[in-house]
Amino acid sequence: MSAIATTTSTDVIAQFERYVIGNYRRYPVCLVRGEGSWVWDAEGRRYLDFFPGWGCNLLGHCPPRVVEAVREQVGQLIHVPNTWYMEAQGTFAKALSERSFGGQCFFCNSGAEANEAAIKLARAHGHAAGRTKIVTTLGGFHGRTYAALTATAQPKYHAGFEPLVPGFAYVAYDDLEAAAATIDSGTAAFLVEPIQGEGGINIPSAGYLPGLRKLCDERGALLILDEVQTGMGRTGHWFAYQHTNIVPDVLTCAKALAGGVAAGVMIARPEVARSLQPGMHASTFGGNPLACRAGIATVETIDEEGLLERGKAIGERFAEHAARWRQSRPDLVQEVRVQGAMIGVELAVDATLVVSDCLQRGLLINATHGTVLRLLPALTIGDDLIDQGCAIIAQSLQALSV
Repeated sequence: MSAIATTTSTDVIAQFERYVIGNYRRYPVCLVRGEGSWVWDAEGRRYLDFFPGWGCNLLGHCPPRVVEAVREQVGQLIHVPNTWYMEAQGTFAKALSERSFGGQCFFCNSGAEANEAAIKLARAHGHAAGRTKIVTTLGGFHGRTYAALTATAQPKYHAGFEPLVPGFAYVAYDDLEAAAATIDSGTAAFLVEPIQGEGGINIPSAGYLPGLRKLCDERGALLILDEVQTGMGRTGHWFAYQHTNIVPDVLTCAKALAGGVAAGVMIARPEVARSLQPGMHASTFGGNPLACRAGIATVETIDEEGLLERGKAIGERFAEHAARWRQSRPDLVQEVRVQGAMIGVELAVDATLVVSDCLQRGLLINATHGTVLRLLPALTIGDDLIDQGCAIIAQSLQALSV
């Protein structure tokens, strides 16, 4: 049986409608190939991708080092269980530990799984002292599995899935007074994104993370940073917390972790990590050889191609374009939020209108939180392509009536 049995987008869509559960809103396009910041559909049309892989393809589509690492590994060993040692997993863990805060790694397959592991670790660590409460922030997003869903303090994601997991409390984002009023002797951890991604690229004030660190230290709670979207150089540092002088107790990362290959990780300070003993948590495919080789290749690419600095330059270039959008359409563009290659543009209208129009013009972007254009370009994108895509966005904004 052929791996691809159909040849047109129409045929593929018809097959999906019959055999695939319709829990995603999909664009009527079947993508078949990608290279760098370009993708092609089944009809051969090319699209410039400013949102590659929902942020997972940080190095663009099919980055050469990642492709070669996976090709080599798949001919040696595809999967073995975590009852055995694997060189690639240890090497990848060392690379992540050295680029963060010297913690120990637990590998899984996604951001939701990483956050589930962090929640379990926090409760295991604080259980003997009666610390079980997990505090998260309004507008945050931590995943779709049950504890991660409960941690996601957005009612629209909870609807229809009640009752949720007990023991969670929600406070406003970037509000230290609210955090201080909620973190108490029963709190196991405060779980927060250093920059809210799905919530609209919300960048907190400079004192927020240091203030949370101080509160957690004073009250004996763990500080867990969800860097699922911000990690691996997205903001110009390996991890977004490194824009400050703090260190978390636990950090989660996924999306870009392995250059587009499914992978997730929880990194924890050794004295916290030891609270997870054998048999308390596991992931069958977590840390498999393919994902770890892809992750090592991702780290090597970021290092050898100077992509942390490139991320900062990308942010500056997008900010310049966005400032011109705001100047030309002040009635439409209300605010611009940029941190490295993480760009949010707040509009006065439904942002999906611009997303749909850009798709017709050959550009892929995203809308989140209703009115926010979200761009997560690859760190490998060239200035010429940034300018080309931003020109398309400018055209779309000019054509839009408010």
